[in-house]
Amino acid sequence: MNRSPLDYLIISLKGMAMGAADVVPGVSGGTIAFISGIYEELIGSLNNINFSLLKNLKNEGFKSTWKKVNGPFLLALLSGVFVSIISLAKGVEWLLENHPILLWSFFFGLVLASIIYIGKQIKIKPSDYKLFLAMAVGAVVAYLITTLNPAETSDTNLFLFYAGALAICAMILPGISGSFILVIIGAYGPVLEALNSRNLKMILIFGAGAVVGLLSFSKLLKWFFEKYHRLTLAVITGFMIGSMNKIWPWKIALTFRTNSKGVKIPLNEESISPFNFDGDPQLLQAIGLMVFGVLIILILEKISTKKKPVETS
Repeated sequence: MNRSPLDYLIISLKGMAMGAADVVPGVSGGTIAFISGIYEELIGSLNNINFSLLKNLKNEGFKSTWKKVNGPFLLALLSGVFVSIISLAKGVEWLLENHPILLWSFFFGLVLASIIYIGKQIKIKPSDYKLFLAMAVGAVVAYLITTLNPAETSDTNLFLFYAGALAICAMILPGISGSFILVIIGAYGPVLEALNSRNLKMILIFGAGAVVGLLSFSKLLKWFFEKYHRLTLAVITGFMIGSMNKIWPWKIALTFRTNSKGVKIPLNEESISPFNFDGDPQLLQAIGLMVFGVLIILILEKISTKKKPVETS
């Protein structure tokens, strides 16, 4: 498919939105990819990256190989993700420390509307008990993940490599937050601080693990979409429903961790009613940001329905 420079700019902006979501522990960049209409193209393009490309490069040249992997699309999207993560890491860290309720409210609205959007794609009927069961299993698994206690922080090279591989699998799976997985395994702090301090060695090790995980997991996801499309969508919807516990804005901290700046950050939290916040002065602002998040999804839905995702071989 021929795309204009404007098309690739829009794809980069979608990548930036994915990157911004992935920085927040509780929100999945895969969700953003799905609701913006590029998810299956992304999975299909990643699935085309394998060792046979070396043979293709030797026999048919760079241009043919670049086209085979849908290179322009991947370059535009991943550039947006990278720029967003590098540029927004400090801002997101500051918001999490100073205005967590407002930040979570915005993402809660995003994910809430996304659940409805993805659920509509399944076209589920009351008799489809397998789809309801798959959705319920996905919801339970995701909810249990949100209740896990974070592990001790580690920053060894091997640990960072495996953390990158595991986190990227979650990042491209709607409903499961890669950054929250990093929190659970004790890698979120070291990775975020490496990004903020531009620690190139740690970033490259983590990135290498992410590349390995991404290429491996994309093949599994493509297989599921090809063989069990509606069932896969049902599980994804369940994941997103179960993850709502993590991104509920109003929480009380049970335990804390201290970051490199000596600031205490909530570690284990419990969701509570907003009315238990003693007249939270941010309540109206939080509701407004939830509504804004919902509106963004509605706008993206209208945009994505005008253009069908590109099929990749």
